Amino acid sequence: MSPDRFEEDGLMLVDKPVGWTSFDVVSKLRGGLRQVTGRKVKVGHAGTLDPLASGLLVLAYGKRTKELPGLTGLDKVYQCTLALGHTTPSYDAETEPIAHGPWEHLTQAHVEEVLTAFRGEIQQRPPVFSAKHHKGERAYFLAREGVEVEMPFQSVRVDRLELTSFLPGQLELAVACGKGTYIRSLAHDIGQALGCGAYLSALRRTHIGPFSVDDARDPHTWSQWFHELMVHRSGDGLTAL
Repeated sequence: MSPDRFEEDGLMLVDKPVGWTSFDVVSKLRGGLRQVTGRKVKVGHAGTLDPLASGLLVLAYGKRTKELPGLTGLDKVYQCTLALGHTTPSYDAETEPIAHGPWEHLTQAHVEEVLTAFRGEIQQRPPVFSAKHHKGERAYFLAREGVEVEMPFQSVRVDRLELTSFLPGQLELAVACGKGTYIRSLAHDIGQALGCGAYLSALRRTHIGPFSVDDARDPHTWSQWFHELMVHRSGDGLTAL
């Protein structure tokens, strides 16, 4: 997208860095749009990413925010890393690992066999450290207060689950899945099936429906684009974000 092709309503593909919340991204780009347009602009995203995850966020602004419900339901593709031998309460690296079981005896053939049970329509429990509601409260609020929560099972769809790397104490997987699938829960459940325990140590979202992270820009690059747009419009090179 070049600075002379700005549209009043549109989509923005963002490559979210690790450490940023989805709200951080929306806030930063909303600020850039406000400076460019001179008015408050409605901005939303088509599905959150946890702060420890990186990758594709699809943002809509202006009238195109009406498309967000449909975009949220699109299939997604992830690259993920599982750390073996430990579990965590959050199913990822947000909370402290707890030793679970040995992994040294595992073979690639055994891992491949276990993965077959997690393809297609499966039942999974969302993590207790999630935004899901439990008896009217966000589950993560209850979990952080030490309240024991048992999340109900939900049906999700995993279209592709491929082992891309088998290393000592670590698995790397490619996952294509439908709406509502928790990759953290998938990692935890695979660890339980392997008998050694596992948690999600890294996650990157590469696709949402037809949109690819290869076509996305990180928030700082988007800020630079807003700057170039304002310079382009002013014609004097003095306007800056």
